[in-house]
Amino acid sequence: MSADPATEAARRRTFAIISHPDAGKTTLTESLLLAGGAIHLAGEVAARGQARRTTSDWMKIERERGISVSSSVMMFEHDGMVFNLLDTPGHEDFSEDTYRTLTAADSAIMVLDAAKGIEPQTLKLFEVCRLRDIPITTFINKMDREALDPFELLDEIHSKLAMDTAPMYWPAASGQRFAGMLDLTTDEFVPFRRLEHGEEGFAIEARQKRGSEGFLAGVRDDVRAELEETAELARDGLPKFDLTAFREGHLTPVFFGSALRRYGVLELLAGLGANAPPPRPLKAKVKGQETEVTPGRNDVSGFIFKIQANMDPKHRDRVGFFRISSGKFQRGMTLKTAAGKGFNVHNPMMFMAQDREIAQEAFPGDVIGIPSHGGLRVGDSLSQSGDVVFQGIPNFAPEILKRVRVKDPLKQKHLRKALESLGEEGVTQVFKPVHGGDLVVGAVGQLQFEVLDERMKAEYGLEVIFETSPYQAARWISAETRADLEAFIERSASQMAEDVDNAPVFLGKSSWEIGYVQEKNPKIRFSDTKERAA
Repeated sequence: MSADPATEAARRRTFAIISHPDAGKTTLTESLLLAGGAIHLAGEVAARGQARRTTSDWMKIERERGISVSSSVMMFEHDGMVFNLLDTPGHEDFSEDTYRTLTAADSAIMVLDAAKGIEPQTLKLFEVCRLRDIPITTFINKMDREALDPFELLDEIHSKLAMDTAPMYWPAASGQRFAGMLDLTTDEFVPFRRLEHGEEGFAIEARQKRGSEGFLAGVRDDVRAELEETAELARDGLPKFDLTAFREGHLTPVFFGSALRRYGVLELLAGLGANAPPPRPLKAKVKGQETEVTPGRNDVSGFIFKIQANMDPKHRDRVGFFRISSGKFQRGMTLKTAAGKGFNVHNPMMFMAQDREIAQEAFPGDVIGIPSHGGLRVGDSLSQSGDVVFQGIPNFAPEILKRVRVKDPLKQKHLRKALESLGEEGVTQVFKPVHGGDLVVGAVGQLQFEVLDERMKAEYGLEVIFETSPYQAARWISAETRADLEAFIERSASQMAEDVDNAPVFLGKSSWEIGYVQEKNPKIRFSDTKERAA
């Protein structure tokens, strides 16, 4: 490995995968890992003689429902490139966790079901990407099943997402007639072959060059005629791929395939390596001055975008996911927060879903795990000098508020500690009423409460009860002067709470009430987002 951070950064691609549930995100994740040699059996990881387990879905509720509700980080190498894959939650109730993960990604793959196109959750996640100006590559999955017309799919992307679509390949039919796809750049045909039962790896067939004797060999006459006609229409009528437009978020390159059949995955990976951006300069304050931190900067710096507690319940561990933005990280380094708190990183982790290994070194674009028993928070900036502060990662106002209590009153202290720990991790938001009483838990969707309940039982041995809260909305409050803020808090004490950072929060009985209170208190700012940077 080169010791030069800029050189190593140039060969890294750090990307997230977003999709509607059931579009095939987890299957694509496993196929990409298989392509990179990070796993040897699709859907399983053979690691140090341990029992094989599902690659990216490790929580019980995920296994039962077949959905991803936490973010995993996986690193693998392919064709001289280093890929850091950030697997995001696929359910809309976890859009905040997705947003946090996307702060660490330089690009994203959007997975669409070929029979369904853009689904509601895809649209929501796309808007999250747009907030971060993240370039998006589209993978239209399940082409081996009956699919919508490719032009219809691309038109839907264009109309609903306001992005140009540049197909890199063009499919030859779909479902039982699916024969492969034509590379629109090289004019070579990539045949599709269904994997034999139990066959591992990829069904790689030789590309067929136009003009050669074997071009479109074995393709049905009706499919051949359809492909020739539609591919020509696609070439003439759809935008050509433009690297600048892609990286600026105005155009998405489109790939077709079947993640389950491991077809089109290698082509997608090659496209990602060739076109997705490497780690980019990030805006930050260095010694209080606005600047950009470039990957080639010698000072190791980065930020915590996720905290995961109890990945190994036996050890009650707590790991901060640290995205490196500059410098060459080496095991044993001391990194400091902007407040001057130091962390000696003796055992940094590289991730392969639940499996980990000690990282001796890492470079910009890489994500390492920093073990911590508290002290690290989402949004923390870390650097060797302690002088770097990156843009904070926001919290969003929850849409559902519930009171929570523990069935065994003798475990009240345990409940508070567990909720605060999971609140810091971002599972839900936790608000402590200033006048005491039951803690109030906020979430984007109902599934978050189910995950919280599951983790309370599994990791803390607590049986909890969620009850209807008198509050329906929460807003962080601030003011120009401390006196104005304190006066409002005193007047509204019965509806005031604090979050896990002890920031003041006003709990409203309705959104209308919050609007009314805001109108009556013009000196107080009510915010539905809160940025935390350190």
